[in-house]
Amino acid sequence: MDISNFIQNTPILLLLGFTIIIGFIFGRYIKYLKLPSIIGFMTLGVILGPSFLNIHSEAIQNELSFITEIALGFVALSIGLELKISTLKHFGRSIIYIIFCESFGAFIIVFTGIYLLTKNIPLALIFASIAPASAPAGTVAIIQEYKAKGNLTKALYAVVGFDDGLGIIIFGFAAAIANSILVTQSGGAEVSTLTLLLEPLQEIVLSIVLGSALSLFFSAMSKKINNVSDITILAFGFIFVSLGLCSWLNLSLILTNMVFGMVLINTQSQSFIRKLQEPLPLIMPLLFILFFTLAGANLHVSSLPALGIIGVVYILGRTVGLMSGAFIGGTLGKAEPKIRKYLGMGILSQAGVAIGLALIVKSRFTGLGKEILVNGELVKNGDYIGSVIITTVTATCIFFELIGPILTKIALKKAGEIK
Repeated sequence: MDISNFIQNTPILLLLGFTIIIGFIFGRYIKYLKLPSIIGFMTLGVILGPSFLNIHSEAIQNELSFITEIALGFVALSIGLELKISTLKHFGRSIIYIIFCESFGAFIIVFTGIYLLTKNIPLALIFASIAPASAPAGTVAIIQEYKAKGNLTKALYAVVGFDDGLGIIIFGFAAAIANSILVTQSGGAEVSTLTLLLEPLQEIVLSIVLGSALSLFFSAMSKKINNVSDITILAFGFIFVSLGLCSWLNLSLILTNMVFGMVLINTQSQSFIRKLQEPLPLIMPLLFILFFTLAGANLHVSSLPALGIIGVVYILGRTVGLMSGAFIGGTLGKAEPKIRKYLGMGILSQAGVAIGLALIVKSRFTGLGKEILVNGELVKNGDYIGSVIITTVTATCIFFELIGPILTKIALKKAGEIK
């Protein structure tokens, strides 16, 4: 029997069931190697994905993409429920300094490294603008798996939540400048830079408005509900509505659901928040198994040989920029020593948002720019940028998704926040 046809005709629920069971086993046994369970989930995903067995083929991944969105929705909600204004005030300006310094630190160092290597300003701008984007799911998964508690944990929640919003704005500005340069090179009609800048700003503002509105509706409907299970059902409904609206309106699902949780934690009673948070530790482990197995299936091992010197410069530049930026920001903001020393290690994960931005570049820059010589052939600069960005970012995400959670665990352990 043709294995691909057999898998194609296998009921999707059967595949999901086996994925959960085997993922659970992988997650448990990877701990014997002193590694986080999500590394086991991702390893299983790579094995089941197109790189090896192709059980989770591209078609099946597309069919199950809604699971990734649901998991990210609850991850963002979890982050928001930790962002109490009083907690942020406790950190003072240090969190703002850290978020800005680590984001712009990664931008500046990656831009410098890629420009010195290629002398291609639009290419350097795009790589630099993608560098600040993080993958909060990996950080949140480690915090919840090891039940980490303390100021570093709270700071990590805040930083991985807010730096995605800042990353989208940075990308919008950089992409607008790069687009302007490429259009000028190709002699075409220049699109207004203001028009290009309004797009990311509109996404941020509308995401905040939607998250706030949904949170207020949820609060009004939940006021007289005391049963934890009823509140959980209602929360699921609102998260699904939020995800659907974000997909429909092209908004940031992470920012929208983070704001949803943040408004709740700052407007509702502690007893209500406890009822909402109580079931999350029961729901999240299952979502993490599915999310990280599918994330692993998305990681194409065949992309790794294509890394090359640009990929190495990007990895080193992003790592140094984020870690040194977090340290400098913590020092300027007078954060406590363990936050200054270890926060940078907890924010290196990178996946979905970065790949999404890379896909935007590939579609937006096609056919733009002057012709340049690549491997003995003349190609448009925009086509070259799109191809290099998507290949390199996909490959480097494999590295960051594997090393990020491990370093987060080490950071939390060194800070004494994992018992």
